Amino acid sequence: MRGADDTTTFQFDGEPIAFRAGQSVGAALIAAGRLSWRTTRVGERPRGIFCGIGVCFDCLVVVDGRPNQRACLTPALAGMTISTQSGTGWTP
Repeated sequence: MRGADDTTTFQFDGEPIAFRAGQSVGAALIAAGRLSWRTTRVGERPRGIFCGIGVCFDCLVVVDGRPNQRACLTPALAGMTISTQSGTGWTP
C-alpha cells in the first residue's frame, strides 16, 4: 500500500516531474518550480497558471501528443509525456 508521501512521475520536456496522487499537471509543475510552460502565438510570451480553475487558457500543454490541454484540469498520471506548447499547439 502506498503512503501519503509516495510520489510518481511524468515526463515534461524530457525531464521527470514528481507528483502526488490527485494532483493536476499544473500543480505538479508549480511544485517542481516550473512557472511557465506555454508561449503565446504573438510575441512568444511565457504563460503558466493564471486562473487555476479552467476558465482561461494560459496553462495549455501538449499531453501525449494532444495540444491544447489545460494543465490545471488535467490529472497527473504516471507515464504521461507532456511538453511545452508553442502558440496554438498545432504544427503547419
